[in-house]
Amino acid sequence: MRYKELTKNIYFKNYKKESKINKLKKDLDLILNKKNSILNSLSSEYKNDYNLKKIQKIKKKLDLRIIGMGGSILGTQAIYSFLKKKIKKKTYFIDNLASNNIKTKNKNFLNLVISKSGNTLETLSNANILINKNDKNIFITEKKSSYLYLLAEKLKAEIIHHNNFIGGRFSVLSEVGMLPAELMGFKSHSFRNLNSLIKNKKFINALISNVSSTLFYLKNKKFNSVILNYDQSSENLFKWYQQLVAESLGKKSKGILPIISNMPKDNHSVMQLYLDGFKKNFFTFFFIRDKFSPNIDNNKLLYLRNYLKNKSINQIVEIQKIATENVFQKKKIPYRGFVINNKNEKTISELFIFFILETILLGRALNVNPYDQPSVELIKTETYKIFN
Repeated sequence: MRYKELTKNIYFKNYKKESKINKLKKDLDLILNKKNSILNSLSSEYKNDYNLKKIQKIKKKLDLRIIGMGGSILGTQAIYSFLKKKIKKKTYFIDNLASNNIKTKNKNFLNLVISKSGNTLETLSNANILINKNDKNIFITEKKSSYLYLLAEKLKAEIIHHNNFIGGRFSVLSEVGMLPAELMGFKSHSFRNLNSLIKNKKFINALISNVSSTLFYLKNKKFNSVILNYDQSSENLFKWYQQLVAESLGKKSKGILPIISNMPKDNHSVMQLYLDGFKKNFFTFFFIRDKFSPNIDNNKLLYLRNYLKNKSINQIVEIQKIATENVFQKKKIPYRGFVINNKNEKTISELFIFFILETILLGRALNVNPYDQPSVELIKTETYKIFN
């Protein structure tokens, strides 16, 4: 099967196996027609809970530092990495507890602290250590009594409401992702493209057939979704995707384990396993065409490698990707593929929306609730028991 247009920015090749298409179409219609805060946040109707003019005044001259965990920060990191060439504002991410998160002396930041519950242990610990007296601070959290809400009030910080019905991993196009995007110089309306996408038959048909094929592989005991990522700037996009899929579907002894493989580097490590090892995997090829990629220096090229003449790094990587796809096809290893023609706000939003709808539809088909994460709370509870 060849690549076909998904949108003007994205070409897509689906897995070959399909089943239950008609039922999935009905399920998707039910999902889209049901009022849902998550889907609303993907659409142009969503209203931001912040005053943009006020925010613009706060952000002047200060570098941006974003403090959060998991879904509170992964979507923003994906946007930043994917669109980095367009971003002029210096932006730092604090996304784990680590001793190198050292407090910077004699430098002030605009701190954006994000936690839905307002009690995330890692986030409140980092905020405690990192925030300086003269920093500007914005907190995105639920408007209820919590550690971070009380801290924000004490610091007289701007408090932005985190929608109670939008979980962290689904929040990328809500205030959680769009406020930092605005601070980095983008417009939130450029990302919220659900309205046009659900009218795009190519997009919807590809989405449904993709979910149908995924269900076929799960039924046949293939549970590892390996992303062969040929674009370094998209690694954070797939870290976001990894949480989205694992946390949404990993319930009732079901689920998908997303594994990120950095290509073509991993041709020289784990590719042997992918080609000849256990058969529990299905794969996603992901590649971005880059017209600004550096070219081979023909003057330094020995005649033995003349086939590299006039080639860019991006062209060499694409040839490696095509060769790998050809081998997968010959070995009948299941894979789908995305080829990106344009890196812009619309493109990454289309990918966010595709993966969110895919995950919700898979959750419905697998009879699991994609919106909760009950077992994650077990570790939080156990941690607080040890502290107390």
